[in-house]
Amino acid sequence: MTATTDGSTGATLPPRAAAASDTTLITPEAAGVQEAAARAARRATDFLLATQDTEGWWKGDLETNVTMDAEDLLLRQFLGILDEHTAQAAATFIRGEQRPDGTWATFHGGPGELSATVEAYVALRLAGDAPDAPHMAKASAWIRERGGIAAARVFTRIWLALFGWWKWEDLPELPPELIYFPTWFPLNIYNFGCWARQTIVPLTIVSAKRPVRPAPFALDELHTDPANPNPPQPLAPVASWDGLFQRLDKVVRGYRKVAVRRLRRAAMNSAARWIIERQENDGCWGGIQPPAVYSVIALHLLGYDLEHPVLREGLASLDRFAVWREDGARMIEACQSPVWDTCLATIALVDAGLPVDHPQLVRAADWMLGEEIVRPGDWAVRRPQLPPGGWAFEFHNDNYPDIDDTAEVALALRRVRHHDPERVDHAIARAVRWNLGMQSRNGGWGAFDVDNTSPFPNRLPFCDFGEVIDPPSADVTAHVVEMLAAEGLAHDPRTRRGIDWLLAEQEPDGSWFGRWGVNYIYGTGSVVPALTAAGLPGSHPAIRRAVVWLESVQNDDGGWGEDLRSYKHVKEWSGRGASTASQTAWALMALLAAGEKDSKAVERGVQWLAGTQREDGSWDEPYFTGTGFPWDFSINYHLYRQVFPLTALGRYLHGDPFERKLLARPRKTSPQAEGD
Repeated sequence: MTATTDGSTGATLPPRAAAASDTTLITPEAAGVQEAAARAARRATDFLLATQDTEGWWKGDLETNVTMDAEDLLLRQFLGILDEHTAQAAATFIRGEQRPDGTWATFHGGPGELSATVEAYVALRLAGDAPDAPHMAKASAWIRERGGIAAARVFTRIWLALFGWWKWEDLPELPPELIYFPTWFPLNIYNFGCWARQTIVPLTIVSAKRPVRPAPFALDELHTDPANPNPPQPLAPVASWDGLFQRLDKVVRGYRKVAVRRLRRAAMNSAARWIIERQENDGCWGGIQPPAVYSVIALHLLGYDLEHPVLREGLASLDRFAVWREDGARMIEACQSPVWDTCLATIALVDAGLPVDHPQLVRAADWMLGEEIVRPGDWAVRRPQLPPGGWAFEFHNDNYPDIDDTAEVALALRRVRHHDPERVDHAIARAVRWNLGMQSRNGGWGAFDVDNTSPFPNRLPFCDFGEVIDPPSADVTAHVVEMLAAEGLAHDPRTRRGIDWLLAEQEPDGSWFGRWGVNYIYGTGSVVPALTAAGLPGSHPAIRRAVVWLESVQNDDGGWGEDLRSYKHVKEWSGRGASTASQTAWALMALLAAGEKDSKAVERGVQWLAGTQREDGSWDEPYFTGTGFPWDFSINYHLYRQVFPLTALGRYLHGDPFERKLLARPRKTSPQAEGD
């Protein structure tokens, strides 16, 4: 039986708990914490205001791992455009990320990872590092001990196959005819998450063409047995899903030998049209780096020269992913996050007490309003009758607005006193309507698509690079529920279904799994504020369980942290790790929403934030607290360390934004009635 919002089944939401009384006695010790929090919030506000772009947006660096940098060099080598300056700048960054044991990790403090180490090693060879140099010899020895290139992921071996360092016939087949699979057919391209879809379509062309460019050097030192560099891969049992799909791959390989040439050529041309139709105005694809890289390669293989407008703009967009550092190092961002950063910064500043009509907030609102997406994208394949209205994550990504950004932008816009309130109302109404239309059958929300839950894509031998589907998650669903509550829709049946889904998803220990942030702290920090915003009292059993869990995982220093190894379902890592500013803030946001402002846990958490703040009002956070694919692809959002601590401090000082009526403005139009 599914739990409902008051812990019973089918009952009406109870009235929201009253705010704490202003007559509450404040002890001298608490007064000291209040003063420290106020000072930290002022400094953090000044720091954040100073980092806003003149156009109104915020954007922090988005740091991932060195595979982005290595693959950028491999792409340029493949296209024949790798220059010495770029190679040396990338090599400086890659060398700086090498661990003492010679390896490269995929997140700060993480273990060495084989594929990342292989790719980093090859990139440094391209930059001129000698294989017998101490740092290179240490890396190659570690690679051989872990099985060599043969044990690396498929995507790494694809990059090596481009130069003859691996055999194409020893890679899983990916036929371009996939583009013709209808949407009802298993493994059609819309069964994949949008990030995987954008990558797989161009790779079908690469897989069909099997190009090989002359390798500038051999990689014998990365094989366990150079005489047998491509050992056969072991087969899983026939009765298993993995075994079934491995044998299916053998059938597809056989098809390659008998494929009708005209059909294959037509499929590649259809895939090329699909790719070109999805190129953004600035030349990128979906605002993320990997699809752009593979799209450029695929189109080049079909005869598009590097001066063709599509490729010229595509390559120019890749240059915009580069972050040049003071030491001359060049880091490649996998993506850029201005919409996400701007809405979170706006929420933080208002919750910290900045006047709602402050000119910089109005400028941020103007910029966000200008970024609204008002045309259909790939999401319309599943929802053809749903009118558009939402926001993406990036500067340019009209094909893939996401549900999470749309919810948070609406929450941010509702906090600002804009000079054109009717424009804001209409934009938010479209956002609400679109988000409600993107609800999955089970009541939750995914990030980009509806009911993107097929179990088959993750089973393909080709898809070993991380999560390739987009199922509903607790954090995205929570943000949508919070937004709907802000719009007066807490009692709407669709909101209630989302709340019921969240309650059913709570872990036995009281936490929630965080899909797009690390991890149980992020999930819990997202869900509890959403549930209380929607009317659940702090005494609700689910919220009490969450409070108990958060208190149980607080670090001795007063902060909270969680290592990415919690995604490996290793229980001792759940809610455990070095304290970070962003994760401490998430825990505090949940505890404050649950009515725990006067608790010792909150006091210690606020003291930790105030005590670790730098003089300039910022926080340092080398740890990765964001997620692309759980465990497989981790992100350090450099603005997380600023916006979330400020939000938590603001709510500690000024109370919940719902209680302060920041989000209680009457709606002029309903999401059902809004038609423009």
